[in-house]
Amino acid sequence: MKFFVDTAEVSDIRELAETGLIDGVTTNPSLIKKSGRDFIEVITEICSVTDGPVSAEVVATDAEGMLDEGRKLAAVADNIVIKLPLTWDGLKACRKFSDEGIATNVTLCFSANQALLAAKAGATYISPFIGRLDDLGTDGMELIEKIRVVYDNYGFETEILAASIRSAAHVEQCALIGADVATVPPAVLKSLAKHMLTDKGLEAFLKDWAATGQSI
Repeated sequence: MKFFVDTAEVSDIRELAETGLIDGVTTNPSLIKKSGRDFIEVITEICSVTDGPVSAEVVATDAEGMLDEGRKLAAVADNIVIKLPLTWDGLKACRKFSDEGIATNVTLCFSANQALLAAKAGATYISPFIGRLDDLGTDGMELIEKIRVVYDNYGFETEILAASIRSAAHVEQCALIGADVATVPPAVLKSLAKHMLTDKGLEAFLKDWAATGQSI
C-alpha cells in the first residue's frame, strides 16, 4: 500500500519525504486555509519536495470552471493530480481530463455507486472518506471493501485512495482490505511506528547495555 501525506505544511512533507516512506501528497482547500499561504505557491513548493503525485483541488462547481482551473494547476508541475468533487460536473471534468492524459483524484466519495461512476469516468484515484462515515455511525471500512470488490469485478484501474483516516487502526484495516493508497495526516503516519512493547523492549536493552560499561 502506498502512503500519501495529507497536509499543506511543507516542513512536515519535507521531513517525511526524507524517510522515503511517503509516495505522494494530498491537499484540499481546508488544508490550504490552515497553512495561511498562497495556494499556487504552496503547491509549487510541495511539488519541488516530492516526485510523487500531488493532489491539488479545484474550487469551481461547474465542469467548464473545473477544466479551466485544473489545466492551470496541471501546468504547475508534471506530478500534479487534479482533485475533483464527486458531482455530475466533476465526473464530466474527470472524463475530459482523462482523455487529455491528466491525472485526477475524485474526492468526497461516500458510496460504491459513486466510486463506480468515477472509475468509468477514468479517474486515476477515488477518495472514499472513512472518518466522516464513522462520524455518522456508519462503518467507513465497509465502503472500502465494497469498492474493492466492484473494482476487482470489472478490472478497473482506478486506485482506491482511502481518505479521512483518523487512526493507525484505520491504516491497518485499509491495508488488510487492499486499498491501494492511504492518505494520512503526518501525526497518524508517525504513530504507525509506535508500540508500547517496542518502547519497553528498547528501554530494557539500553539498561542492560549501560550495565556492560561498553561503547560502540
